Amino acid sequence: MSITKEEELVGMQTASEAVAVALREMVNYAKPGMTTKELDDFGGQILKDFGAKSAPKVTYNFPGFTCISVNQEFCHGIPSDKRILQEGDLINIDVSAEVGGFFSDNGCSFILGNDIHQHQKLVDASKDILRKAIANIKGGVKISDVGFLMETEAKKRGYRVIRNLTGHGVGRSLHEAPKEIPNYRDKYNTTRFRKNSVVAVETFISTVSTEAITQKDGWTMVGNKGGFMAQHEHTIIVTDGKPIILTEKNDLWG
Repeated sequence: MSITKEEELVGMQTASEAVAVALREMVNYAKPGMTTKELDDFGGQILKDFGAKSAPKVTYNFPGFTCISVNQEFCHGIPSDKRILQEGDLINIDVSAEVGGFFSDNGCSFILGNDIHQHQKLVDASKDILRKAIANIKGGVKISDVGFLMETEAKKRGYRVIRNLTGHGVGRSLHEAPKEIPNYRDKYNTTRFRKNSVVAVETFISTVSTEAITQKDGWTMVGNKGGFMAQHEHTIIVTDGKPIILTEKNDLWG
C-alpha cells in the first residue's frame, strides 16, 4: 500500500507495534525445555492484548499464531507441543498480524542460550545485510539493485541467498505489490521502490542451500541442499531519504 493520509500511517504504526513487541517478547521469553507451542501461545496472547489477529491464521489458516522454525527448518515452521527447544538452537520467529484492517510483518533469527553450534556468525550476517539493504532503499531505487547488494554481501561472507523466498509489499493485506523483493539481482525485474509505499524487507541468508523446499506438513520449508538459514525482517515506509522502520520496536539490532 501507499501511505496517502494520516489515518493510514497511524493504522500501520499500530499494527507494526503489535508485531514488533510480540516478536521482541517472544525472543526474550524463549528458553531451553520450552515447546514451540508454549512460545507461540505466549506470542498469540500478546497479539490479542493489542487487539491484533494473526495474519497467517487470517490469510492462510496457518495452524499457529506465529511461524517458529528450528535449526534445519528454514521458515513457516508449525508450533508444536512435541518440539522442545534446546540450548544452542537456531530459532526463527516470524510474526505478522492485522489490526483494524492494516497488516504488518517482521521476523528474527537468534541463538537460544550459548552458541554451542556456531550459528552466531550466520545470524549476524543476516542482521547486517538487512541493515545495509534498508539503508539503500528510497523512492526510485530498483528492487533488483537492492537484491544485488544483499546477494553480494552474503557472498562476501561465504554465504548464499534463498532465491524462492522474498520480501514483499504489505499494508491492507499480508502480501501486496511489489509481490517480490528478492535477495538477488533479478535482471528481469525493472520495478522500483515507490515513495510512501509500505514494504516488508527480509533477508534469507543460507550456509549452502539456494532454494527452500516445502515438507510433507504443507508448511515447513527446509533447504534444497540442507544446512541452515537466518532471516531478519522489518516493515518500512519508503521515502525520498532514510526509510521509516515501522517495526523498530522489535529491537532487532539491539
